[in-house]
Amino acid sequence: MNIYVLMKRTFDTEEKITIAGGKINEDGAEFIINPYDEYAIEEAIQVRDANGGEVTVISVGNEESEKQLRTALAMGADKAVLINIEDDLENGDQFTTAKIIAEYLKDKKADLILGGNVAIDGGSGQVGPRVAELLNIPYVTTITKLEINGTSVTVTRDVEGDSEVIETSLPLLVTAQQGLNEPRYPSLPGIMKAKKKPLDELELDDLDLEEDDVEAKTKTIEIYLPPKKEAGKVLAGDLKDQVKELVHLLHTEAKVI
Repeated sequence: MNIYVLMKRTFDTEEKITIAGGKINEDGAEFIINPYDEYAIEEAIQVRDANGGEVTVISVGNEESEKQLRTALAMGADKAVLINIEDDLENGDQFTTAKIIAEYLKDKKADLILGGNVAIDGGSGQVGPRVAELLNIPYVTTITKLEINGTSVTVTRDVEGDSEVIETSLPLLVTAQQGLNEPRYPSLPGIMKAKKKPLDELELDDLDLEEDDVEAKTKTIEIYLPPKKEAGKVLAGDLKDQVKELVHLLHTEAKVI
């Protein structure tokens, strides 16, 4: 099988994020593989091991993304492709990323494309479905189970706390939800092998794309941190007095009643 994974380099939200000049300050920030993309990488490896084939991980970004691509290779992917847009585009959005990826994949005869359900930095969940639409192939989002039998596919997806089972066929794009699998940690042998695995770097010119072809359709107006939460109040006294005080506060301060 010809398997591709869409991977994004994201901020580690476990670390402290600061804002400088209306942008997220990257100095000293920690970057990781988008956690939902880790599920996609793991599933791709498992599908390849069960059905044969090759796993290629794709990322659109800058040269710093090579570290995360090497991690994906250490997990067990076979190849990696970095489409470096740092010198070509000042700003991009989900349309930009999807257009670039679809242009790269249009003649690759992909059987299965996997991506994360959302990126933890943006949370739009648009790139995967947009790529599928541009390639004119079916897609299923937020999947928690994937079964492949020849060209037939049965997918279980998360729908607001319940599950939905869908039958479809290859070629197919899916986006991974938490619970699909348990992503593996790169082993030491895997890390050593990753250094020798192919990692190709492309630019827009290599895809016959112009800057105007992938110009962002949206504009970021402002980036800001959420306001600090005020300390909560602890009510004391008899239960009857606490209830009266709570009703009073809900009416005068919270203004919800």
